[in-house]
Amino acid sequence: MGSKIKLLGMCIWLFYLPSFTFIVVKTQGNESERSATLKGSVVINGRSVIGNIDVDFVCATLDWWPPEKCDYGRCSWGLASLLNLDLNNKILLNAVKAFSPLKLRLGGSLQDKVIYETENDQQQCTPFHADTTQMFGFTQGCFPLKRWDELNNFFEKAGAKIVFGLNALVGRTISGSAVGPWNYTNAESFIRYTVSKNYAIDGWELGNELSGNGVGTSISADQYASDLIALRNIVYNAYEAIDPKPLIIAPGGFFSADWFKEFISKSDTSLDVASHHIYNLGPGVDEHLVEKILNPSYLDGVASTFRDLKNVLESSGTAATTWVGESGGAYNSGHHLVSDAFVYSFWYLDQLGMSAAYDTKTYCRQSLIGGNYGLLNTTNFIPNPDYYSALLWHRLMGRHVLSTTFSGTKKIRAYAHCSKQSKGITILLINLDSSTTVEADVTLSSTKNFLHRKMSDDSKVVKLPLHYATETAREEYHLTPHDGNIHSQIMLLNGKTLTVNSDGDIPSLEPTYVNSSNPIIVAPYSIVFAHIPDAVVKACS
Repeated sequence: MGSKIKLLGMCIWLFYLPSFTFIVVKTQGNESERSATLKGSVVINGRSVIGNIDVDFVCATLDWWPPEKCDYGRCSWGLASLLNLDLNNKILLNAVKAFSPLKLRLGGSLQDKVIYETENDQQQCTPFHADTTQMFGFTQGCFPLKRWDELNNFFEKAGAKIVFGLNALVGRTISGSAVGPWNYTNAESFIRYTVSKNYAIDGWELGNELSGNGVGTSISADQYASDLIALRNIVYNAYEAIDPKPLIIAPGGFFSADWFKEFISKSDTSLDVASHHIYNLGPGVDEHLVEKILNPSYLDGVASTFRDLKNVLESSGTAATTWVGESGGAYNSGHHLVSDAFVYSFWYLDQLGMSAAYDTKTYCRQSLIGGNYGLLNTTNFIPNPDYYSALLWHRLMGRHVLSTTFSGTKKIRAYAHCSKQSKGITILLINLDSSTTVEADVTLSSTKNFLHRKMSDDSKVVKLPLHYATETAREEYHLTPHDGNIHSQIMLLNGKTLTVNSDGDIPSLEPTYVNSSNPIIVAPYSIVFAHIPDAVVKACS
């Protein structure tokens, strides 16, 4: 590859700043083009990394809800529970396999009402039953070991990585808050059975939404820390001859600074991952969900949670990292034709980008299947738009996060990572505007040995470092809704409908190729991933 750029009808300016140098490429159009489009610039500081994510950052959940789980008069869970999901469905298997691997977190509200069958059980293992007098509207339920065997067989075939959420309420007295120590006898038996069967578990998580004020009930930070230490001892004894050991994860609840600070400090070195949940869009019944999703200021609001939790971890001196253990955007199962439609990818991908920038290692979407926010349709398993958004992120966005801003309009959300597929970078641009096309130039910080000079405005051929710009093609993935309807459940990639075939195969996600010297065109209400393999910056080398 050569190091020359032919710039017909273009101008180049090179600016030298004390700490680093930018390359800025601007395209000059005529007046009619300007009136139809808006020009902006993606500014990426490629000199350092601001966050690091797990290689399997994208995660999804599988929940316990029975078919009787209903919200706002709509029963949207069907047969999507860990207890009744059709593990022989070809689309389900292929959808998980496509990630190679997909991290799955098994848990949810009812996990703290699950009792695990043991090999010596003499009693019948009964499922959940609806009971409005009980917490979450259901009785205690039993998890059969045979079903655990079936699930692990599926996970092995699909190549999934598993995090299991344990019942943290066993043995406690619940009167407002949950009082007393955790009775871990049943959980320990289940963990030891899992080890005896050689089932691969990436992490064991204690409890669901019991931190702070809790949901349903709560546990004090002091008691939770004591219980977590007990869990670590159980796991390390059970996995004594096995390395690496599974992660110890908690509390899987909503962030409360004081509660998390005390919990982390008293957990000592027992905590590997501080997990928290996010439902920043409010209830699924809210008729203003789309307005919130398309409002950049509203999207920015949740940044304080990521920032504050990061500060708590840093100030505590813990080695624990942070995960979003569950996030469905709108709680109580989401909202049909919003959380299962194209428009939700604006919120979802923005969440992935924002959380990664605050050093979140894993982000678990509620749910893989079930409710109105499943990545897969609950009835027919067909992928919803967010499935393809998640898969593209997983394949394109590498572990290292780059500082990224966009100038020109607040309606563009911009994120950039070192690429997963090359030594270059991948940029994600989300256009929340309904009528404006954006021409986005890319501005990269250079290395120290960059040649500092300003070219004349009429230069046609300019010698620049090979690392920054060439005539080679970049790969672009343009995501748009069917017929321009953001409530559509059909997503287009580069103008072609994404759909599984008769064998249940996930479609290949092929890019379109664009000259790297051209701006990135972001259509109204669209999403673009741009992989630039030759944009090699210091942070990615």
